[in-house]
Amino acid sequence: MKKQNRYLPMIRAALFLVFAYVLPFLTGQIPYIGSMLCPMHIPVLLCGFVCGWPWGLVVGFIAPLLRSLTLGVPLLFPQAVCMALELATYGAVAGLAYRLLPRKRGYLYCALLIAMLAGRLIWGAAMFVCLGAKGASFGFAAFLSGAFTGAIPGIVIQIVLIPLLIERIMRRE
Repeated sequence: MKKQNRYLPMIRAALFLVFAYVLPFLTGQIPYIGSMLCPMHIPVLLCGFVCGWPWGLVVGFIAPLLRSLTLGVPLLFPQAVCMALELATYGAVAGLAYRLLPRKRGYLYCALLIAMLAGRLIWGAAMFVCLGAKGASFGFAAFLSGAFTGAIPGIVIQIVLIPLLIERIMRRE
């Protein structure tokens, strides 16, 4: 049996963080397309599945804040703050659900959908609180538009791509 390097999850998590930082450059020239494709979500979800929930949580929380502080995109408040909570939830819930559910394809989709739904709910709650603190409103229609309707291409890409990548990664180990 191969001995696992104890630093391997940390190294992988760092690579997923780099991937989350760099991937939005592919869509960054057209912000509307970038927000539809949700490019930071993919590395964070992968990190949760591959490295476990603690690393998924950390990478998800740091990635949007790091991009905001170094590049100014997304805006720190409320976008990056709410996105940090959303992505931290994605990474943590994906890792926890994957660990707790049986290792079969159907359950992989289940874990992914649970993580995606939980992250979007946390994002909506965070936007409601943050915009309320600014004196603005964030209604149910804005939540549906931001979390689901406007992100349909990204949701489809995640549902198709993440299970394929996870199965391939786990097969190699």
